[in-house]
Amino acid sequence: MSLTGTAFLYTLIALAVVALALPLVLWSRMRGPKVVRAAARVLMLLFAQGTAVSLVFVLVNNSNNLYDNWGDLLGTANHVQQAADLGASGTGGIALERLPRVEQKFKAAHGPGMRKAGGVRVTQLKGRVSGVNAEVYVWLPPQYDQPAYRHHKFPVVELLPGYPGSAKAWFGSMKAHEQLLPLMRDGRVAPFILVSPRTSLLPGVDTGCANVPGTVNADTWLSVDVPRMVMDNFRAQPAPRGWAVAGYSAGGHCATKLAVAHPDRYGAAVSMSGYNDPIAERNSLAAETPALRAENNPYLLLGKKAVPPRIALYLSGQPRDGYEAAMALEKIAKAPTAVHVVYVPKSAGGHTMALWRPQVVPAFLWLTQEMGEQPVARHSRGGAGGTTPPAPSNDGSTRAELASGTASRAGAERKP
Repeated sequence: MSLTGTAFLYTLIALAVVALALPLVLWSRMRGPKVVRAAARVLMLLFAQGTAVSLVFVLVNNSNNLYDNWGDLLGTANHVQQAADLGASGTGGIALERLPRVEQKFKAAHGPGMRKAGGVRVTQLKGRVSGVNAEVYVWLPPQYDQPAYRHHKFPVVELLPGYPGSAKAWFGSMKAHEQLLPLMRDGRVAPFILVSPRTSLLPGVDTGCANVPGTVNADTWLSVDVPRMVMDNFRAQPAPRGWAVAGYSAGGHCATKLAVAHPDRYGAAVSMSGYNDPIAERNSLAAETPALRAENNPYLLLGKKAVPPRIALYLSGQPRDGYEAAMALEKIAKAPTAVHVVYVPKSAGGHTMALWRPQVVPAFLWLTQEMGEQPVARHSRGGAGGTTPPAPSNDGSTRAELASGTASRAGAERKP
């Protein structure tokens, strides 16, 4: 029975009802020795508590897309088949342009939100360079199958969840495709292909989108294998101009790091409540050694660049939850690197989906501008052409004190 399926949810609801009814009906009708009656009553209470806790967990999990299946929850899922040392480039010297095209088989994705806005499809991808074997979800914009666009190549945004987090989260909890569909139809947002790959690759740890020889090549999985699959199977624009990466929390950290580390693969990145130092996520593999921390800290990576990369970063955060890290990046960025910081007040909520969901539309309006996409014609009764709205503003917000872009484990307690 699927962890996120309706069958499991309905079963728990039924068990919770039974668990509530049993004490009401049987409490005073118990027969037998006093010890037996006491034990039976304790079991009924434990059963009621267990079903209640399980039901609440499933409701929260389904709402936030934290664990996709039983393997993720129990820490038994391993999606790494091999993790060779791929060197600084993350390609192991493989000439990517010479790799033969591989046609993937896709099927309709199941789960909350997966059938909305035209439906999300999923494929099982065996990474030819990274050694990762995991699922990738893809949503195509409304223009993709229209005859007028049969020769058009579309920009792509890779979507990364937090930790723990499911690759379905951007479609289930964030409702990105549902929010963007009408805006793409109206021409206010460019018709992006949305791609969400699995990021939980090893049991019980956050890969930190890092390459750790002998353990995992998460960077290569996200920045090489997944883009290669998309280019092989869809009419996608080439990198870096046509590619962006977006994430929230741990996924926001990864989005920024991938763009800074690979400006030849991504032209833009969106980070919501992200951080710079991997140690901000206590279960991150990228925080295990000082060397790994430095290699996967976008603040340090950007500061070491001899030539500033031609990338654009959209960084949103609250005080002590992403804002200081964003300001640190803005402070050291030099043209042509562009950093747009959005201050989110504490009153907007905490480190949850409710905070990030409303940021989807402003972030994609910004991506539409930064990636140079001309919006498609607006479909209105008057036939008037649409224009791209201005970038989101943080006018009137107060600015927190600049930080170095690093964090300590003592201040790293954060909600998933």
